[in-house]
Amino acid sequence: MCWSATADLVAGSAVAGVGVACVARVRSSRELPLAALPLLLGAHQIVESIVWESGGGSGPATTAWAVMALPLLAVWVPAGVLCACPARARPRVRALLAVGAATAALLAYGLATGPVTSEIRGHTVGYTFDLPVTPLLIAGYLVATVGSLLLSGDRWLLVLGTLGAVGALGCWVLWRLEFVSTWCALAALCSLVLFRWVGTRPASVPAARGSAARY
Repeated sequence: MCWSATADLVAGSAVAGVGVACVARVRSSRELPLAALPLLLGAHQIVESIVWESGGGSGPATTAWAVMALPLLAVWVPAGVLCACPARARPRVRALLAVGAATAALLAYGLATGPVTSEIRGHTVGYTFDLPVTPLLIAGYLVATVGSLLLSGDRWLLVLGTLGAVGALGCWVLWRLEFVSTWCALAALCSLVLFRWVGTRPASVPAARGSAARY
């Protein structure tokens, strides 16, 4: 996700630190899955620093990177949005979670049955998977992750979804050209948006007991 082992390690540690701050700010357990997302993104980058150091290949770090990037995120993001979004948005987000679960199942099957390899290519790491119906899986992945953020009914999650969509396109172009990997910068920006999102969440109000309050 970054352009070197050192960059991945430093950026991953910083993003994970933002994740710790996000988790510390939560006011409701419903916010916790999304608040913890930077922790996952930071761990993902730290794992890739191990891929760099090992020179690529098909070792445990490569497999762990693929599992975190593909099936895990395909479910984690829409599930987190479903937990945190307002009630009016839940039916549509629930549908996108179903898309993410189906996509994650196919991705997990592909990773379990096919080879997963990585290769150092200049300032990027290339990953190779043997996945079925790849275009369909990419579409399902984006619909579940970015789509759930865009349809969350929450202003800051809409910002996060827009940033994710635009930023991912730019990072993908640079990565495909094997120029430089900038996914870590996108992860850092998204983590800061989530930090801001947690800070704007209203405090949960305990439900009153009884039919009327006593004064």
